[in-house]
Amino acid sequence: MSSLNSFVRAKPARCIGCRTCAIACVVAHEGKRIFEIDPDGYAFNPRLFMVKTAKLSAPVQCRHCENPACKQACTSNAISIKDNVVVIDSKKCIGCKNCTIACPFGAVEIVETAEIASDGTNRRIASKCDLCAGVAEKPSCVRVCPTEALGLVTEQEFSVSLSDKRKSALAGSAVA
Repeated sequence: MSSLNSFVRAKPARCIGCRTCAIACVVAHEGKRIFEIDPDGYAFNPRLFMVKTAKLSAPVQCRHCENPACKQACTSNAISIKDNVVVIDSKKCIGCKNCTIACPFGAVEIVETAEIASDGTNRRIASKCDLCAGVAEKPSCVRVCPTEALGLVTEQEFSVSLSDKRKSALAGSAVA
C-alpha cells in the first residue's frame, strides 16, 4: 500500500477570513521581507484561495491527491509527486491551463511571472500549494493561523481519525 499524501484541512467554523494564511504563504515562497520592499517588486501570489460566503470563510488549497487529475492532465510533465507532496516544476510548466481544468477543487491557478516569454509578454505558469516544501517545518499557513482553523493532516492522523470514526459507528450500532 502506498503512503497517503499530507494535506491542509480547513475548519470554516473557526476561520475569520483574516487572510493571514495568504500573507504567510507569499512570505514563505517569495523569500523576501515583503513588508520592506516595493509592492510592485514581487508577485503577490498566495498558493491558496480564500473563499468567503455570508456565514463562513476558509482557504481552498491543493489536497495533494494520491492520483492527481492535474498530473494526469499535464502535457509537459511539470507536475509530479515528491516526498508525498504534489509539486509543479515551474521550469517545465508551459501554462497550458490543463491542470486548472482538471483539478476538482479549483486549487491550481495560472499566475504571471517576471520572466518574459517569446511573444514579449510575461510568462504564465501554474501555481498551487506545495505544503511549503523546502520552506518550513510545516506549512506556513498552518503555523500562523490565529484561530487554528488550519491543520496539517498526515497519514498517521488520518488513520487515527478513521479508526475513531469506525469505533464510534460500531458503538452507535450496538445501541440500536
